[in-house]
Order: sequence, then C-alpha cells, then structure tokens
Amino acid sequence: MTTTTSYHKPTKAEQKLAQASYQTLAQSLKEMKTKSPEVEIEETQEKMKIPLYALQLLAEILDSMSKGKPISIVPLAAELTTQAAAEHLGCSRPHLVKLLENGEIPFTLVGRHRRVKFDDVMKFKEKIKKEQKAKLIEIMKADEEAGLYDS
Repeated sequence: MTTTTSYHKPTKAEQKLAQASYQTLAQSLKEMKTKSPEVEIEETQEKMKIPLYALQLLAEILDSMSKGKPISIVPLAAELTTQAAAEHLGCSRPHLVKLLENGEIPFTLVGRHRRVKFDDVMKFKEKIKKEQKAKLIEIMKADEEAGLYDS
C-alpha cells in the first residue's frame, strides 16, 4: 500500500460530481440487501463484487468531497513519525514527544526513532476532545450559576 503526504482539496466541479454520486450511492445503499453487492463499471462493462462496508466508506468519501473537504485514507495500523503524529494532533513535535515520554500515547522505537500508531493518535485526539467539551460545559454551568448569562 502506498501512502501520500499530499492533500487534494476538491475543485468545484469535483464537488458537484461527488454530490450527485453520493446521492445516488446513498439511495442505493438503503435498498441493498446483500453484504457483497455487484457493481459494474460502465466504460469497461466490468463487473465486480465489493464488500458493502467499502461502498459505505466510498459514500462517506463522496459526502466529504461534496462539501469541499480534503480526504485522506490511512490504515489504522499505520505507524507515523513523531512529526506526522504532531501534525495530526495540531501540536508541535516537541510537545508530542513529551506526551509520548509521559506515557499518554503509546509508541515504539525503531532504532532511535519513535513511531506512533495512527489509531493511538486518533484515540488520544478523541479523548482530549471529550475532556475539552466536559470542561467547557463545566465553565458554562459555573458562569450560569454566577449569573453571567442573560436569560
């Protein structure tokens, strides 16, 4: 499997095409009864069976593209460098290294280089988001109790 570090933001034409394709695929997915539907490529008349889950992922990709969002597909078991992991988290590499050394995110050493599983990075990111949301709710409740919001 190849990996890429480049990102492609969909053009307006690609967004329109993705939206039309998403609507068709989403409707077809609602009507499907099999776990491995057969699809046909019109240009070549080639037919193939595809796992239903793969078509559901394709629908998610098309939906995101139709909204102009860049898409990246990364295997969950993929290992990232500390720089790539920091970029996914939106922090500096030295900060990420501190998180790794403090045991907040698991990592492995390859020689002298740290490697972090993509799945572990995403789990940490979700954990942080949940903690931030809980803290914001706590602050909002305290502000309400102090009468800082108008009713």
